[in-house]
Amino acid sequence: MSQTPQAIWQGREPPQIILISGESGVGKTQWCDQMRAFAERHALRTAGLISYGIFERGQKIAISLCALPSGEQRLLAKRREYTPGTPTPQWAFDEATLAWGDSILAASEACDVLIIDEIGPLELLHAQGWQSAFAVLAAQRYQVACVVVRPTLVARFQARFNVARSIWL
Repeated sequence: MSQTPQAIWQGREPPQIILISGESGVGKTQWCDQMRAFAERHALRTAGLISYGIFERGQKIAISLCALPSGEQRLLAKRREYTPGTPTPQWAFDEATLAWGDSILAASEACDVLIIDEIGPLELLHAQGWQSAFAVLAAQRYQVACVVVRPTLVARFQARFNVARSIWL
């Protein structure tokens, strides 16, 4: 079965959640960006968030958060020295940008394609971050919701939501 955005769209049975997972660096955000571009080319209504890596000399040093459909971007996180005992030991998140992202999700209107890149440890383990994502997904005001979840958290996500299809990159 094809994993392209076009194949996902053509095979949809709305509303459905598509889970995108894989280890760091395998292309989860790239897949989400391809879905965004597909949606734009086909005049589909989009909503959500994409987290783009910012790289320097091949190393991810920061993360930029992009709101859909506006395309507005803000700095979400910067890499930091490993800090044990924190929810995200390698990343310092900007609290204002986290709140902004959560408000973008909370204000999401009905759409064809919802993208949430990503629901991670802040949301699933620490009740922080984009908590509005859970209500938006439960409301099912989308045809297809593409949600990035890291492999170690997939079971927790699937315990909350019925996933129609999983894409492992």
